Amino acid sequence: MRLSPVFRRGLLALPGLLLAYLAVVALWAWSALDASLAAFPAPAHTLSPRQSSILLQIEDPTFFTHHGVSLADGQGVTTLTSAMARDLFLMHGALDGVQGAMQGFYRAVFNCCKKVDIGRDVMALVLDARVGKQRQLDMYAASVYLGTQEGRQIHGLTEAAQAYLGKPLAQASEQEFAGLVGMIKAPNQYHPLRQRAAFEARLHRVEAVLAGRCHPDGVFDTEFKTCAK
Repeated sequence: MRLSPVFRRGLLALPGLLLAYLAVVALWAWSALDASLAAFPAPAHTLSPRQSSILLQIEDPTFFTHHGVSLADGQGVTTLTSAMARDLFLMHGALDGVQGAMQGFYRAVFNCCKKVDIGRDVMALVLDARVGKQRQLDMYAASVYLGTQEGRQIHGLTEAAQAYLGKPLAQASEQEFAGLVGMIKAPNQYHPLRQRAAFEARLHRVEAVLAGRCHPDGVFDTEFKTCAK
């Protein structure tokens, strides 16, 4: 089947249009970063070294070496940095003026096409270039969504420890903390109070990865299927 000249020209123009779109995303993210950070709540607590190690081993094993995007085994396509970029630039707060109008546009693009939109990954590259790794980690730990409890959304590992464990995060055992980290993938599916069996199965797999008894089978094995036994 022969393609029409107009259609062929359209196909040839797509790479250039995509590059232009991503360049505009990068410029917008760079210019909007300071305002976005100012509107984002300052983290109140820092994880202990062991807690940080557990979180990163499960959620973003190459965090300290990548530049915002990565395809490490067991991670899926979302790094800690790209998740933080999504929340910082798109989901938290509203910017003003031209920056706000563009934020609304990028929100719409992400909500429509989140499986294929790589604009968020460009935002992650900008975030990683401008914000130190420790600050990114602190922000993520303080803001990550961890389900609902008694009709209230739980955000951050500190809040989750109080809601699900009834204690400060610093007093959580290693196993308790691993359980909270295990929830991150699907907080309401692995809810420790409402979905106890699923939570314990997830915790078993997480602990197996942490102990080195099994390893994720490729980039998209975020369920740790080889760790089921």
